[in-house]
Amino acid sequence: MLKRLLILGGTGEASALVRILPPGVEATLSLAGRTSAPKAEPVPMRVGGFGGAEGLAAWIAANRITHVIDATHPFAARMGANAAEACTRTGTPLLAIRRPAWDPVQGDRWEEVATMEAAATALGPVPRRVFLTVGRQEIGAFAGAPRHTYVVRAVESVSLDVPHLTTIAARGPFAEADEAAFLRDQNIEILVSKNSGGPATYGKIAAARDLGVRVIMVARPPKPDVPSVTDVSGALVWLATP
Repeated sequence: MLKRLLILGGTGEASALVRILPPGVEATLSLAGRTSAPKAEPVPMRVGGFGGAEGLAAWIAANRITHVIDATHPFAARMGANAAEACTRTGTPLLAIRRPAWDPVQGDRWEEVATMEAAATALGPVPRRVFLTVGRQEIGAFAGAPRHTYVVRAVESVSLDVPHLTTIAARGPFAEADEAAFLRDQNIEILVSKNSGGPATYGKIAAARDLGVRVIMVARPPKPDVPSVTDVSGALVWLATP
């Protein structure tokens, strides 16, 4: 029986999954549309929101979707909640791919905070040179701390209402050695990061450890309690289950 799969993507896991789908699975990859020129993928793609849980449920029903995999970013809390509600409404099996979070190891200089606003506060009163790696949607939280000098690296232009901002256009992933060189060249004193987990962006964390750079680590938001696996291999096992 043909399985009609909706993959909620935007991550390396989603990109890897669409390349190794087993026979009998017809997939559509959905992207939030945060970048204007998403990478081409070997399956049909749709870009943009669904209109909340109700809109997603309607799309699932209209397109006769039989399975949904939530492979969104660990910080995409709203999409995760919408997927859980929509699949409950439609009775559609749902699986989440949730990569393990990073844990501090010996030598790390982490300060863990719960929100972006708390991260901005944790920078402290003394002006510092700060590397923000939190994504375009979240950097606005740092406008309330304009005394610092911010360095932002992104695929597309960013805007932050502070007097001292350097933006660098680049697309990852970045190797640890490159990250170490970047931190040194930019004279970074503090790195602000989401706890995204996974190997793709861990190079900056390892580089900060080696250089003794302080890290403010923003904890993941809560996600709904749904069946989950930690990687693409687990998702393939789930898809193979009758």
